[in-house]
Amino acid sequence: MSRSLLAAIAVLCIAAPALALAAPTPDPLRVMSFNVRVPVDTDGDKRWAVRRTAMVALIEQVHPDVFGTQELVKEQAQYLAAQLPDYRWFGKGRRADGSDEHMGVFYDSRALSVVESGDFWLSETPEVPGSSSWNTDLPRMVTWALFERRSDKRRFYLLNTHFAHRDQDEAAREHSARVILSRIATLPAGVPVVVTGDFNSNPDQGTYRILTAALGDARARVSEPQGPEKTFQDFTTHPTRRIDWILFRGLTPTGFSTLDNRPGGVLPSDHYPVLAEFAWPR
Repeated sequence: MSRSLLAAIAVLCIAAPALALAAPTPDPLRVMSFNVRVPVDTDGDKRWAVRRTAMVALIEQVHPDVFGTQELVKEQAQYLAAQLPDYRWFGKGRRADGSDEHMGVFYDSRALSVVESGDFWLSETPEVPGSSSWNTDLPRMVTWALFERRSDKRRFYLLNTHFAHRDQDEAAREHSARVILSRIATLPAGVPVVVTGDFNSNPDQGTYRILTAALGDARARVSEPQGPEKTFQDFTTHPTRRIDWILFRGLTPTGFSTLDNRPGGVLPSDHYPVLAEFAWPR
């Protein structure tokens, strides 16, 4: 073997680790959870006809790759889809006939494609549409999808949910948490998972402890979360509870914001949306 060839091989051996280290960092994944509040209010800026413009402005400003909604009804979904042309959405109503609140998931179709998607109910019979258990007054459900990023084919699962809301429903919320974890346990271990939702439970209660035994809480894992800690503000500037969470597995949260923006001086909802940014595993 010639000396020049040996020298070239030596240079490559020395340079290879540096080249590997210089590989570009994948773009982060931006995920939002947003309880949009059903359009039932009839007074002032609480009306959907008033706050919907502020909601669109906020979403356009932060432009998540994907966001899970709660309390979404068809009228709202159609409006948001028309005003946000980069996004597509999917989801079913929580009742057996497909009506009522949807766990609508919106995604930037330029950035992501849906590989598969589905729904299950938070009950003792998760595959039965509209089913409920544990003495809840309404059906509760999860809408999920396996997404693939168009730029680099990286995949992740998103599960979006809204837990039972009454004070006496904490046991039902704990059961619901276990249903979700049992479903996540069936997913491929190497594919990241993100869970968005309004959990109607505080971080010092059992529901949170059950979920965070297996999943990370994005807000708790970043060093400097932005915005208020609490998320439910009932159309005021004084939030009282942190019940909107973004949970994860297989990713690293690098940023988190509770978005208390008031586009045009109007609160888009009675919940602040929350936004997490994640780095992908190497």
